[in-house]
Amino acid sequence: MGQFKVRAEKPKPTSAAYSANLYPEAAVLGLDQESFRWQESTFAMLNLALLASLLCGHALFSEHFGTPTPALVGLLSIGFLLQLGELVWMQTRTRPLSEKAVQSLTLLLGVFTDRVDSPYYVLMLVPVLLSAFRRSLLETLVVVIAAGTSQFYVVWHFFQLHSPVEEDEYFEAGTISLIFLLTGVLVWFLVTHLRRQEAGLAENLLELSKARERLLQEEKLAAVGRLSAAIAHEIRNPVAMISSSLATAIRSPLSPREREEMFDIAAKEADRLERLTNDFLTYAKPRVPECQPANVMDTLAYVADVCRAHALRRQVDVRVEGPEEAIALMDAPQVQQALLNLAMNAVEASASNSAVVLRAENESEYVRIDLENGNGPISEAVVPSIFEPFFTTKLSGTGLGLAIAHNIVRSHAGQLQLTVNTADTVRFTLTLPRVNVPEDKGQA
Repeated sequence: MGQFKVRAEKPKPTSAAYSANLYPEAAVLGLDQESFRWQESTFAMLNLALLASLLCGHALFSEHFGTPTPALVGLLSIGFLLQLGELVWMQTRTRPLSEKAVQSLTLLLGVFTDRVDSPYYVLMLVPVLLSAFRRSLLETLVVVIAAGTSQFYVVWHFFQLHSPVEEDEYFEAGTISLIFLLTGVLVWFLVTHLRRQEAGLAENLLELSKARERLLQEEKLAAVGRLSAAIAHEIRNPVAMISSSLATAIRSPLSPREREEMFDIAAKEADRLERLTNDFLTYAKPRVPECQPANVMDTLAYVADVCRAHALRRQVDVRVEGPEEAIALMDAPQVQQALLNLAMNAVEASASNSAVVLRAENESEYVRIDLENGNGPISEAVVPSIFEPFFTTKLSGTGLGLAIAHNIVRSHAGQLQLTVNTADTVRFTLTLPRVNVPEDKGQA
């Protein structure tokens, strides 16, 4: 029987590991693919610029260097094509042009120039720089030695064809080789130093990121702890009242009227517990708003009508002010709930014979809604906590009203803030995205 062999696919390298696969010495930089392409494209453009400038210089000073031969022009054309091809290759995952290719091209250019002082030796700096940037120190030294040897070879080849030998040219080749050595070593040390610095910075950033994640996790746990403690505190009181009232009604020798009062207390605390549960669910799992254009003035009028009966008992006037139309993109029932929480708080905080004002105003991008009362201020000590869940200064209430209102406004891409807090005025301001209505609406 034949055996079936399953060939596992090799995982594709990530973009961050691309440069590391080609040049391990540069792996510490952690370059992504786009950065690596930019880096290698820069070297290719440098080669192209050098080739173009050297050819132009050769043509301009042809009296000194001689007219470029067809073979020389052909080699330069090959160099141009190789560099242009490398720029195209940079858009794929192909290894770029190696240092050996650049060295070979430079050596051939020097030979075909047929002059001992060929201008094309400058191209040897490119592979030296490439090696210093990409490779280890040993590999860089090998490239430097190859570059220096090529200089001596060009001089030797020239004097094999042209006599007599000029020793100064060998001295000049040695000087150029020394420049290559110093350039390669210095650049390698500078690049290595920068890589170590970047590696240290990357490690520090990683540690900072981990520390930030730990702090966020601790803050989340602390918030959950505070919320749990607040829930336990709010639930414990009505449960204790229910338990004690029922125990008193059952075990104590009470009159029917007193027993009925105990049952009434238990029922009220049960209602309070149910209200707390509903408010908490509303805060913890807010419904996604179904926004559509709606007139804010209609919403303000509805909220004022709902609050007016409660306000009259406290001798507080509720007024609505604003333009005839203030169209906002909103979920009207949710905004009504948020404004109702604010308005009821304002009514309860107002003194007798005062007023609560609900005011709307059109702005360029938002509809601004102000809700203010004349009895203030709110203590500065509690202002930072007024939108926190379960925070309240009232004897009754869940402390979730402002927190729910804040969540609703935020889900509408708006803001809810305490904008004025003085002895004469306490004002909450919320914003909703405005819908611009053409002035000729409804006209034929």
